[in-house]
Amino acid sequence: MPHHSSSTNASLISTSSAIANIPAAAVASISNQDYPTYTILGQNQYQACYPSSNFGVTGQTNSDAEGTTLAATTYQSEKPSVTVPAPAAQRLSSDPSTSPSLSQTTSKDADDQSRKNMTSKNRGKRKADATSSQDSELERVFLWDLDETIIIFHSLLTGSYAQKYGKDPTVVIGSGLTMEEMIFEVADTHLFFNDLEECDQVHVEDVASDDNGQDLSNYSFSTDGFSGSGGSGSHGSSVGVQGGVDWMRKLAFRYRKVREIYDKHKSNVGGLLSPQRKEALQRLRAEIEVLTDSWLGTALKSLLLIQSRKNCVNVLITTTQLVPALAKVLLYGLGEIFPIENIYSATKIGKESCFERIVSRFGKKVTYVVIGDGRDEEIAAKQHNMPFWRITNHGDLVSLHQALELDFL
Repeated sequence: MPHHSSSTNASLISTSSAIANIPAAAVASISNQDYPTYTILGQNQYQACYPSSNFGVTGQTNSDAEGTTLAATTYQSEKPSVTVPAPAAQRLSSDPSTSPSLSQTTSKDADDQSRKNMTSKNRGKRKADATSSQDSELERVFLWDLDETIIIFHSLLTGSYAQKYGKDPTVVIGSGLTMEEMIFEVADTHLFFNDLEECDQVHVEDVASDDNGQDLSNYSFSTDGFSGSGGSGSHGSSVGVQGGVDWMRKLAFRYRKVREIYDKHKSNVGGLLSPQRKEALQRLRAEIEVLTDSWLGTALKSLLLIQSRKNCVNVLITTTQLVPALAKVLLYGLGEIFPIENIYSATKIGKESCFERIVSRFGKKVTYVVIGDGRDEEIAAKQHNMPFWRITNHGDLVSLHQALELDFL
């Protein structure tokens, strides 16, 4: 899973300058459902101008309600600078010199604020609704890359993160290797990765049509004779032992079980680990969060804000194989953010084809926003005329959150 670093990375920007530099043009390009032009959203292009509008500043998302069991000890070091400062909020007026303070917000803004805050209370109800009902009221779909966008992982292993930010490479690489070991431990032990490595799928439901619904409570996966090592990874392969009806059914059973395990442990990955390994994971995540200067904690602010909106959804597209990607999502505490049906692996088909699948699922009437660090998602976004928000440093994550708070995204 290659990491693409940009030679034109912007220097870390302050929260106030990020707010001062979000243009009306960028807002319009996001809101335009027909995408007549392709827009890269990056703070380098911002101009200090605003439309005369009644944007309200949304309240802080209650991350406690969304956090996982392990998250409590991990994200206490989040930087307070992500909060929008009062001077920045004041610049929402068309005349910065006469901007009112936040205490002078109009009643309409207050109503808007109240309405936005209510969405988080309705989140549990929305999750219980049918998928079709959710999709019909969707307005925006945020397509996220995983590595080096939401989490720091690959660059820990290569040492490039340590080099870029002046960290101790021995400590950084060691943390990456320890996390990698845990990822494959969970993938192999609980998610059938030994069986499924050569039978990778883009989505957990891709072989569901071969599942006959058999009760698996007493099913023995270890003795059913399944072997994925010699089979074709594609659905509907040639008839025979590998890829035949019986083989495909057993493959489907495994992906059904993977889904059950993910759903059961999405907010408590510690339940898959021994007490010692659970404690080790807590320490490791806290250590990585310190080493990466609260990278994940900063990204979580945007993820949770999007999740709190009734008409928005987070979707993950990763170049990691599906099963280890699921293990990675669980171990980094993101299971509640990304339901398993909203996770796609681009390993087999590439991000552009993944985007096509997602558009066919959610439709062309919704607005898509792509968030990532690599050329592959940028090219795929351009191909589909989707706006792209590049993440190359902490400042990009901070400005993303501020743009979301101000309803520019």
